[in-house]
Amino acid sequence: MLNGNRLFPAESAARAVAVKLYDIVRDLPIISPHGHTDPQWFADNKPFPNPTALFLQPDHYVFRMLYSQGVSLESLGVPQQGAYPDPNPALVDPREAWRIFARHYYLFRGTPTRLWLDYAFENQFGLKERLSEHNADEYYETIDKELQTPEFLPRTLFEKFNIEVLSTTDTAIDTLEQHEKIKASGWTGRVLPTFRPDSVVDAEYIGFHDNIRKLGELTNEDVSSWKGYLDALRNRRKYFIEHGATATDHGHLTAMTADLPFNEAAALYERIYTGKTRPGDIELFQAQMLTELAGMSVEDGLTMQLHPGSIRNHNQKVYEKFGRDKGADIPSPTEYVRSLRPLLNKYGNEPNFIFILFTLDESTFSRELAPLAGHYPCLRLGPPWWFHDSPEGMMRFRETATETAGFYNTVGFNDDTRAFLSIPARHDVARRVDCAFLGRLVAEHRLDEDEAVELAHDLTVGLVRKAYKL
Repeated sequence: MLNGNRLFPAESAARAVAVKLYDIVRDLPIISPHGHTDPQWFADNKPFPNPTALFLQPDHYVFRMLYSQGVSLESLGVPQQGAYPDPNPALVDPREAWRIFARHYYLFRGTPTRLWLDYAFENQFGLKERLSEHNADEYYETIDKELQTPEFLPRTLFEKFNIEVLSTTDTAIDTLEQHEKIKASGWTGRVLPTFRPDSVVDAEYIGFHDNIRKLGELTNEDVSSWKGYLDALRNRRKYFIEHGATATDHGHLTAMTADLPFNEAAALYERIYTGKTRPGDIELFQAQMLTELAGMSVEDGLTMQLHPGSIRNHNQKVYEKFGRDKGADIPSPTEYVRSLRPLLNKYGNEPNFIFILFTLDESTFSRELAPLAGHYPCLRLGPPWWFHDSPEGMMRFRETATETAGFYNTVGFNDDTRAFLSIPARHDVARRVDCAFLGRLVAEHRLDEDEAVELAHDLTVGLVRKAYKL
C-alpha cells in the first residue's frame, strides 16, 4: 500500500511544510506538453486490449529492465520491426507475458518505474498488495475486467486524470489524421501535435531521402533546392499550428549549432540531398538546421525544445529486429556553451523566442545550463528527462540549477511517456519532490511559506502554461 508521505523529507519541520504544499497542488490539472502517447487512442476511443498491451509492450522503461536480466523481448510480445500490430503481439499469450513480468517485479525495487506502476495499480485498479508471481493472475484478471468497461476508455481516463492538455510528438511528414479525427468528433479533450522534424533533418535517419520527397509532395515545394526545402518546413509548421501545435521538438545527438552564409548552407544541402556528403557534413547540416529552425520559431512563435545527448539504438541486434525506441538508447556527455553559441548569437535575445534545453548529462546543469538560462532571455531549462526522471534526479536538478537559474527559468514538469497510465503517477512524483524541496527551503528559513505556496502552484501549472503558450 502506498504511504501518503512518500518522498517527503524525513525531518519533521520540512515534512510538515511539504505536506501542506502538496495538499494545495495535488489536485491541480495535469498539463503534459511533451510526450509520446498515441493520438489514435483518443481518436478511436477503443478499449485497451489487455494489461500486457497497456503496461508492458509500449513502455521501454519496463521491458528494458526485464531485457537486462535475460528476459527476451519476444516473450513479452514487444512488436518486431514491421510487424506492429500484427502478427507479433498476437503470437504471445498476453497472460503468460504478464506472469513473466510479475515474476520479475522485484527488479524494479528502488526505481521510479516501481513508483509509477504501484501508483497506477492502486489508484486505478484498487490493487494494494505488491505484484508478484503469486498474485499475477489476480492482477491480470482485475485489470483486464476493468479495461472492458466504459470507465477505462482512453477519453474517459483522460478526463478522470484531470488532464488539461496533452501534446503528442509527430514527425514533420505526419498527416495529423488522428488529430483531425479527434477534433471532428466534438470531444473537448485537448490533444495537440508537436512538430518533430528529425526524420527530414538527420541524413542518417532510416528513409531520410524518401522522407524529404514526401515533404515536397505534402507542401508542393521543390525540396531539391535549399530555399524550397526551408519553405517546405515552414509550410509544415504552419499546418501543425493550424492543428493546435504550440511547440517543436528536436532529438539531435549533440547541441551543436552553426550559422553558415546562405550560399554555403545551400551547397551543404545539395550534398545532403544528393547523397554526395563529405566527412562532417551530416553533423554540420544538423547544426545548421537547429539555427534555421530557431529562426522559424522566432517567426511563428512555436516554442523550441532540444533533447540531445542520447546515442540511440545502441544495441544493433535489437534495433534490426524490433526497430527504434526499444530501450537501447544510452546517454552520452553533451557540451552546450560552445555548441549553442552560433544559435544564441543570432536569436538568443529575441523576445518572441522560447528555447527549452534538456540534458541527459547532469554534470551540465550547474556548469553550463543553469548559467546559460540565467542569462539568455530565450532559454529555459527542461525538467530531468528520461534516465533522470526520478525523485533523486528531480531533487538533484533543483539543487544544482536553482542557485544560478532560479525557479522561473525552468518550465515545470513534463512526463515524456508512452505509457498512458503512468502520466498521473509521474506528475504526482514531481509534485511531491518539488514540495519536498520547497519545504526544506522554508524549514531552513531560506524561503517564506507564502512564497513557497506561490512557487508550488507555479511549478505545477504556471510555468508550463507560460513556456508552452498554453
